[in-house]
Amino acid sequence: MTKDNNIIKSENNLFDRVASLIENARKKAATTVNSVMVYTYYGVGKYIVEFEQNGKVKADYGKQVLINLSQKLTDKFGEGWSEETLKKCRKFFTVYVEFPTPEKILTASTDSVYGVDQIHKFSLSWNHYQILMRIKNESARSFYEIEAYEQQWSVRQLQRQVSSSLFERLALSRDKNEVLKLATEGQKIEKPDDILKDPLVLEFVGLKSDTSYSETALEGAIISKMKDFLLELGKGFLFEARQKRFTFDEEHFYVDLVFYNRLLQCYVLIDLKTGKLTHQDLGQMQMYVNYFDRYAKQDFEKPTIGILLCETKNDALVELTLPKDANIYAQQYAVCLPDKKLLQNKLREWIAEYNQQQLSSK
Repeated sequence: MTKDNNIIKSENNLFDRVASLIENARKKAATTVNSVMVYTYYGVGKYIVEFEQNGKVKADYGKQVLINLSQKLTDKFGEGWSEETLKKCRKFFTVYVEFPTPEKILTASTDSVYGVDQIHKFSLSWNHYQILMRIKNESARSFYEIEAYEQQWSVRQLQRQVSSSLFERLALSRDKNEVLKLATEGQKIEKPDDILKDPLVLEFVGLKSDTSYSETALEGAIISKMKDFLLELGKGFLFEARQKRFTFDEEHFYVDLVFYNRLLQCYVLIDLKTGKLTHQDLGQMQMYVNYFDRYAKQDFEKPTIGILLCETKNDALVELTLPKDANIYAQQYAVCLPDKKLLQNKLREWIAEYNQQQLSSK
């Protein structure tokens, strides 16, 4: 007997709903178990630190303590409690030492653990925190924790953002009054300047800085690694087209890459420049932006943003060529990871200078 189409649709709908429920339950269960383990590692670290401090353990004896504890835990609970893991637990506690005792955390209900302000919400996996606790700068660590949670970064993505010095690059691209907000609020996209980084790092495209390559090769490399490029661009970006053609006065023009940012609600046009940036390049981008604003932008959308992604730029040339209210930016890119220490030193000097200015103005 052939089933009625409506019955088949109903059964399929039932399956979809049940399957979705089970998948969500599994994800939630995995998240809950992961969170409990993170709190457990924190508690283990606390007990180890307290034991060492109260007993005034010397270095050699302290090492033996961890070896003995590791062996006993492994005998009772199986693999996963190596000496190295116990060292990481100890470091985890020392990094986040301001948080409550493990008894308060582990005996509280799930709702209270995630609902009480006094208890830090460890919302990432243990693997995420192993990366975070290696970051010495508290502001940077806080920023990466916020962004990893909000953007649902994988462990690999978090490692890449830390390695590429995302915090320092964003901080150095912002007004000094806004830098401290990165540590408490993460990256907020409210105006065109908020999407800029200094520089944009494209190490994933596989091109070498000491060899020549064409703009076409760079564009092709970016397209083949679009997922990584969107991660580097940041929040809210949607890819629309490459070599987007538009026709004006019977002449064809091509924009290298066209994106839309849903947070800013505007088009973002990117042109790639591997050679020296010229005033003609800036004028051409101004024309592209004008066209999109007049013929593509909807009334509810914000003005189009133009970005010239270049190897090197002359800020004086950019300032002289473009009007002050232009929504166009010349942004440098690098095809290798930046020198982290150099950026960190630059940021420290920058903040020290700002603090000195604040003291002088009082």
